[in-house]
Amino acid sequence: MRKRIVFTLVVALAATGCQKKATGQSVAVVNGEEITASELNDALTNDNSLAGLDPKQARAAELQKLVDRKLIVQQAKESGLDKTPEFINQQRRGTEDLLINMLVSRQANSQQIPSAAEIAKFEAERPGMFANREKWTLDQLNYPLPKDPAVTAKIAAAKSLDEVAQALTSAGIQYTKSTREFDSALLPPAMYAQLGKLQPGEPFVAPGPDRAVASVITAREPAPFTPDQQRQLALSQMKRERVNQLLNQRIKDLKAKAKIEYQPGYAPPKK
Repeated sequence: MRKRIVFTLVVALAATGCQKKATGQSVAVVNGEEITASELNDALTNDNSLAGLDPKQARAAELQKLVDRKLIVQQAKESGLDKTPEFINQQRRGTEDLLINMLVSRQANSQQIPSAAEIAKFEAERPGMFANREKWTLDQLNYPLPKDPAVTAKIAAAKSLDEVAQALTSAGIQYTKSTREFDSALLPPAMYAQLGKLQPGEPFVAPGPDRAVASVITAREPAPFTPDQQRQLALSQMKRERVNQLLNQRIKDLKAKAKIEYQPGYAPPKK
């Protein structure tokens, strides 16, 4: 009889625990799952679609979005989607991405603001991004990478886009033509310096994993930044590069200390 009383008491306590109430930090409860004030505030901060609304209206609208979200998530779990390998892999990847982004953000926020001399030096080393920034108009040919090295050599030796097209046509390789705008600020300094040496109408090729694009600059239009824009861009780029350097060094140090084992055939090639 005593065991039955104890069991009944445990069940009653469990049931009481599941009956969560929308009080305190819980602004809503959806089928027993809480939505906290912190969760609501975070959602409001990241939702630009509600800008300009009365704060109470915005809070109410955002809360309904969270309620709808909880209901859909609960339905997905009832369907067993949270037990599938696809979900587990993506969940792990998402968690890793979040941790990496938080680490990068922490590293970026800990960086000292560069001096005026450091900013000036950085800008001078990147004329395509700052002093000589331009908007280019490009005529392009997009084509699959040739398998014959002789065709690749002909394309590399071409002095015009028409010669590239002729080499592709002679080899029976189909291509598509297009025109696009390009910002010279997107180019790494070394590549900008290389393209700046091209003769008018001379093509350059950007190869990819299985396709390539041959381009010719047909027009250049100066596009200088305002002094404030230039400084903000320089600071942003400098911070990004410094963080990348720190992370690369951190990875190098961690690899030197880590114990990493590969299955045969999966190890990276020896340097």
